[in-house]
Amino acid sequence: MSTLEAALRGGAIAILLLYVVLLARDARTNRLGRYLALLLLGSAAYVVDSSPGWHALDLRWRIPVHVLSASTPAVFWITAAALFDDEFRARWYHALGWLALAVLACWQMLGRYPAVSAAHDAASLCFVLLGMWHALSGRATDLLEERRRFRVEFAVSTALYIALIIASQWLWPGTIAAVPFSLANAIGLVALIFLLVLRSPRLAGEQRAANSSPNRQTAGDDPPAALQPTEQDVTLLDALRKLMDQDKAYRGEGLSIASLSQSLGVPEYRLRRLINRQLGHRNFSTFVNGYRLAEAVAALADPSQADVPILTIALDAGFGSIGPFNRAFKAHTGLTPTEYRRARLGGSEERGQSPISKSATDF
Repeated sequence: MSTLEAALRGGAIAILLLYVVLLARDARTNRLGRYLALLLLGSAAYVVDSSPGWHALDLRWRIPVHVLSASTPAVFWITAAALFDDEFRARWYHALGWLALAVLACWQMLGRYPAVSAAHDAASLCFVLLGMWHALSGRATDLLEERRRFRVEFAVSTALYIALIIASQWLWPGTIAAVPFSLANAIGLVALIFLLVLRSPRLAGEQRAANSSPNRQTAGDDPPAALQPTEQDVTLLDALRKLMDQDKAYRGEGLSIASLSQSLGVPEYRLRRLINRQLGHRNFSTFVNGYRLAEAVAALADPSQADVPILTIALDAGFGSIGPFNRAFKAHTGLTPTEYRRARLGGSEERGQSPISKSATDF
């Protein structure tokens, strides 16, 4: 290994481990920071695992480092989902994906099994593509301009790099840790690490701050200086509220930030900034679904609509199908639509109270 490559790899490892420590300090309160720390730790393991001469060392040293390194694509997938989806929650299949790569990595080191290596590489590529999909799929509804830009940077640079590494291992097995490929790999690693280190943890901090104290003005509070609306903002807010409250624009099929900005006659970036900074929403779908859920909640609590099918209520409110409506409704109220209707109408009747008056006290 050349002096230049050793310096590049050593510097990359030091930076990665430093940020792992910084993110680990807030691991209990910073959910996204936990995933980022795991991703950076796996990246540090890969810097070591792909270095020239590493494979000549004792197997007992190499196995834990190789497992961390080889399971990084699954962590990349999970981190991308957590970074770009404000409502992300880890599921059992996320852990299963990581475990599958870890098991295949151990199997690889116990003997030369081409089929196992091929399965690991194929699974890794799938996880990379899933991570890329998470980064790009929600860009149209993302209201945070910096995160919208970072989606493309994150997806293209990281996914392209990992995909090229996997492809090179297929085409030229073993060359990734040999000169001059190892030096080129070290340079690419350093560039990629700086992209992630300089942007991802900052976005993680912003997301944590937003989750702990959302940018919403409450009654009696003075609006923060950064959120003080201009005269143009006030005019646009009035037009937006009229369009949503009176014209029921949220009921429209396929409503998007583009179509809404056209209706208001303003550029998309202005509307995104307004909804984010003045109304406190980070995602356009969340903003629209708030209106849809409010209408559905009122309809399910209305005794005059007790015989209206729940599917009809969902479609009338603007939801495209019953599945997304049920999930959004339960996340919003903690109950399924059927349970909510039964609790509001049945419970009110048992107490001899009008469901309409009970509804008015709750909302």
